[in-house]
Amino acid sequence: MASDKLADRKPKPKLKPNVLGIFVVFVIVAVAGSVVVYSLSDWTAPEMARQVRNPFPPTRQSIGTGMHTYTERCQNCHGEDGNGKGERAEKLSVAPSDFTDAHAMTRMTDGELFWKISEGHRPMPAFKDKLSEEQRWQLVDYIRTFSQKLVDSPAESAAPAPNKDAAPK
Repeated sequence: MASDKLADRKPKPKLKPNVLGIFVVFVIVAVAGSVVVYSLSDWTAPEMARQVRNPFPPTRQSIGTGMHTYTERCQNCHGEDGNGKGERAEKLSVAPSDFTDAHAMTRMTDGELFWKISEGHRPMPAFKDKLSEEQRWQLVDYIRTFSQKLVDSPAESAAPAPNKDAAPK
């Protein structure tokens, strides 16, 4: 009789491991999908940030300080020349910005650049807690130099500058 009761018992289906496996796969797919969507999403500064003006004018000193910060913090990805081809650039999921693209850089305000440096966007880290506000504005000043044309052409720089103190002829 005892053996009849054991023979009549049907094995219970093991649903828990299957449900757990499906749940784990679902979570992995959801996380991977959101990472892909986030990394491909447009990186646009809010209008309020776009309108912020740089309180630090681009002087030789601010540009020099910005260059020092850029060399330490940005050059590995954005490149020595700001062209987005730094030594780590190929390893990133999103290509770094090319600061030499004058067309793209003229469309971007100083406030937008400052906001992007401050907030970051994967794979670029946020620098608002790593650099002072002044350092971030100095970076904006330095980054602008990559897309600016030379002020003096070689022909202009060869001509002597007029003497302001000379009496008019």
